[in-house]
Amino acid sequence: MKNHKVRWTDRDGQPHVSVASYDEDSAKARKRQLVADGVVADAKDVRIVETKPGEVLQP
Repeated sequence: MKNHKVRWTDRDGQPHVSVASYDEDSAKARKRQLVADGVVADAKDVRIVETKPGEVLQP
């Protein structure tokens, strides 16, 4: 299984990265949820990044 994290920039310009690792389908669902909840202005403000197990990304 490949691990993915979700990176996004909120409406105030603050960068964020998910703490949890997701499979690809779950990462896509999280991206849709961020857009639907209005956390980001647009889907282009959210990126899905493939990571290695245990890898920690910085915002």
